[in-house]
Amino acid sequence: MRFIYVEGIITGIINKNITMGIFDKIFGSSPKTEKKALPWQKLETVAQLDTIKKRSFEKPQVIFKHSTRCGISSMVIRQFEGNYDFDPEEVDLYYLDLLSYRDVSQEIASKFQVIHQSPQLLIIHKGQTVHHASHHSIHPQHIAEFV
Repeated sequence: MRFIYVEGIITGIINKNITMGIFDKIFGSSPKTEKKALPWQKLETVAQLDTIKKRSFEKPQVIFKHSTRCGISSMVIRQFEGNYDFDPEEVDLYYLDLLSYRDVSQEIASKFQVIHQSPQLLIIHKGQTVHHASHHSIHPQHIAEFV
């Protein structure tokens, strides 16, 4: 009995591989290239905003304001991380959990002259907000314009 069971499993695996190979040949298969995780830095203090502004004269600074309880915000950050087309070494990426750090979120709005939204992406370059977007308007391609 065991032999028949194992033989059935092996036959199933072989058939699946043959079938998937046929589908790949018919419909095409694109090799999946794995991207590295983005090097997010936690944004947790108002004092970090001064550092971000100073560093923006060296390279663009990106702030992603994320609501950890919002499904749209979670979807947007996953899409952002899955579709970026810039070199993460050419920018500094900051992640703000705005539910935990509301004071930082409010100071971002004031210091960088943007209306608070969530989710929200800001690009700070040469001390100024050069781009900001929210919800489904957040696209990593905007960062590539500044690197």
